[in-house]
Amino acid sequence: MTAVQDHKSTMALASFAAELDPATLPSDVRQKLGWLLLDHLRVCSIGARLPWSDWSRRYVGLVGRAGSSHVLFSAETVNPQHATFLNVAYGSSFDGDDTHVGAMLHPGVAAWSSALAIAEHTGTSGRDVLAAVVAGYETIIRIGLAVQPSHFKRGFQSTGTCDGFGTAAAASRLLFRGKDVERRIAEAMGLAGGYASGVAQFYYSGASAKRIQAAHSAESGVAAALLAAQGYSGPVDIIEGAGGFAHAYADGWNPAAIEDGLGQRFHLMDVLVKSHAAAARVAAGIDGMLALRQEHGFSGNDIVGVALGIPRIIQGRLTNRHPVDLQAAQMCLPFSVALASKIVLSPGHTPTVSVTDFEAGLSDRSLHAIEELTTIKLDDEVEAASNELSTAARVSVTLRDGRTLSKLVPAPKGSPSQPFTGAEHEARFTQELSSRVPEKVCFEIVAMSQNLDHLDPRWLGRALSGASV
Repeated sequence: MTAVQDHKSTMALASFAAELDPATLPSDVRQKLGWLLLDHLRVCSIGARLPWSDWSRRYVGLVGRAGSSHVLFSAETVNPQHATFLNVAYGSSFDGDDTHVGAMLHPGVAAWSSALAIAEHTGTSGRDVLAAVVAGYETIIRIGLAVQPSHFKRGFQSTGTCDGFGTAAAASRLLFRGKDVERRIAEAMGLAGGYASGVAQFYYSGASAKRIQAAHSAESGVAAALLAAQGYSGPVDIIEGAGGFAHAYADGWNPAAIEDGLGQRFHLMDVLVKSHAAAARVAAGIDGMLALRQEHGFSGNDIVGVALGIPRIIQGRLTNRHPVDLQAAQMCLPFSVALASKIVLSPGHTPTVSVTDFEAGLSDRSLHAIEELTTIKLDDEVEAASNELSTAARVSVTLRDGRTLSKLVPAPKGSPSQPFTGAEHEARFTQELSSRVPEKVCFEIVAMSQNLDHLDPRWLGRALSGASV
């Protein structure tokens, strides 16, 4: 275990959040953030339509008090804590939100939702909002990287534990002014550390808890910042302290993952944007099955055997057959690959697996039969191709006509090595959002994403509500 006195990781992150000058951000970071904003809004738009988002809306209706922060796609405004909760619930509700594979978490839905909500609360726009978003991403990802993989192995889902630190940093960057800003951000992060949970039994038992785990963590960080603004304080060594997060939640941790290159190396550049409504670590398997079908023209009915080569990191939690419910299905590699064997393929269109596909697949007994035909084994080549940027997979199928076909997918579409282009991001965004707002508004949001110095959260909230802007 690392000696406590050797590192001051909490203060390092607080200093980064306080001192970050968005004018110095590299152009590729700004471009990536613009694409991530479009993807965040696209994913939230899809999630807001799903039935469990109604549960979250009813919850906020009970506990939320008036405020100036928009609920996405609505004229309703509430306080920033509950706006964060609801908007994160939209974005994280169907496993479509951006992911950092090595940190094993979803940072963007928390960073964007908290920064936009607090910015409306404070009347902030432009570069300060951009700085808050970057502070949120980097804090979340770096803490996640520092405690993995033992954090995961001990039973935690790091979205539920780490997002709150990032939203505390993002919110504090916008709330605090004057002297001692760094310490006040650290104190807010210290409060947020007291809310961390992230217990991940849903990997085994199913249930809908994961759909709001990010929302709870994110709103806790915003609550911590708001409490700190009223006078409360948390320990400024919440990460590295003897009774702090790293020691309580991991068997070992790497403070260098937090401190090295902070302000120069931006881990948000390594965030994966999803093609499918599934866990990022099963995406390569889905892509492999879809690619084999596109290349060789077979369907699930032609399959008599499936072999999946996997890396050790997903063995167990993501490889259990016959998921008990929809959430478990979206995190199940053998089910997801079986489902991909039945997806209708359209010429000229890149196939994706949606949450609706997963829901329908649960009642398709033929998918269970394909799962029974599936073998799973550790694969050295897949292990070597997997890293903190993406998880590889090998998909092999045996067909009734005697053919055996195989595909190694080193990284799925949307990962840093196989990214969506700017045009693809804009097309995906416009395809979804044009069902809510006029095409002119879509074009204006795309233009804003290309120049985030002009990011105006209040305008964005009104525009997405369908109001005249």
